[in-house]
Amino acid sequence: MKHTLYSILFFLSFLLTISCSDVYQFELAHKKQVTLNETFKITLSEKENKPIKSMQFFIDGKEVNSDDLSLTVNTATYGLGKHSVSALVFFDDKSKKINNSFEVLANKKPLVYKYKIINTYPHDTKAYTQGLEYYNGYLYETTGRRGQSSLRKVDIKTGKVLQKTDLDKQYFGEGMTIFNNKIYWLTWQAKKGFVYNLDTFEQEREFTYHKSKEGWGLTNNGVELIKSDGTNRIWFLDPETLQEKRFLQVYTNKYAIANINELELIEGKLYANKYQQNTITIIDAKTGIVEGLVDLRPLEKEMKKTQNLKPQDEVLNGIAYDKENDRLFVTGKNWGKLFEIELIAKQ
Repeated sequence: MKHTLYSILFFLSFLLTISCSDVYQFELAHKKQVTLNETFKITLSEKENKPIKSMQFFIDGKEVNSDDLSLTVNTATYGLGKHSVSALVFFDDKSKKINNSFEVLANKKPLVYKYKIINTYPHDTKAYTQGLEYYNGYLYETTGRRGQSSLRKVDIKTGKVLQKTDLDKQYFGEGMTIFNNKIYWLTWQAKKGFVYNLDTFEQEREFTYHKSKEGWGLTNNGVELIKSDGTNRIWFLDPETLQEKRFLQVYTNKYAIANINELELIEGKLYANKYQQNTITIIDAKTGIVEGLVDLRPLEKEMKKTQNLKPQDEVLNGIAYDKENDRLFVTGKNWGKLFEIELIAKQ
């Protein structure tokens, strides 16, 4: 009896050893963070060097050609941000998919800017500013909060609202831009935007967006609408269908810039408010690289000399640019002032 028991235990141990040796353990080895334009290698390996019949590499879901168990990646091909990488491995009449990811950072550090106040103008303290744009001598502004969201045409020097229409109370208004003589206006969480006649402020159509998370800031480059959604992504929309075609991921040389809010395109660079930070991020509109950071926290202190601001709510938001006269305007949510400023790079 004892001999039989030993035999059974030995046999079970033998089977366990065999089964363990048949288990394939794969690993994708590569750098987790790299810089733009850097080339690096992704290598597939099996822990005990067991034979592999064939394999396929995929980056962001698209197959990439490779000759062996390694892949050389040029980050310039994929751009900034997080990218998925996977390997589909065929072995022993089986297959298995191994997943991983890498992150591409900017290859240069941003410049830091301070500012100088050139002029100060009055601004409606009841305007919870979400979008701001200069057009033909006037400011066009959208405001937020449900039941209070409005589209406005404003005289810069006096702050007087010359024309105004309200958004349906169910929506929380967000950023806007003027494109081809139409006003495009986003809502926050409804995944819906509206198009208005520039002259009459009459609503002409509506559109939806599904790929981007929410509606935050909006501008245009003369060919496409450019949209932020509160993450580190900048979306480019087809002007006819108003659907998201592609996106950029916004990065410094150290980290992603999230909470991107109101947008303004100035000479090929996106100027973006970072929500609740009282700063402007200057972004290369082609790559997503953060080229500059503007510290406007002292501007909030300037506002507090004459107005009590609700912390984390009545913050800097609103950027407008007068291209003809090279004037940059900024304001905030419910701020009583609109500032014309000049940016100065710190030495």
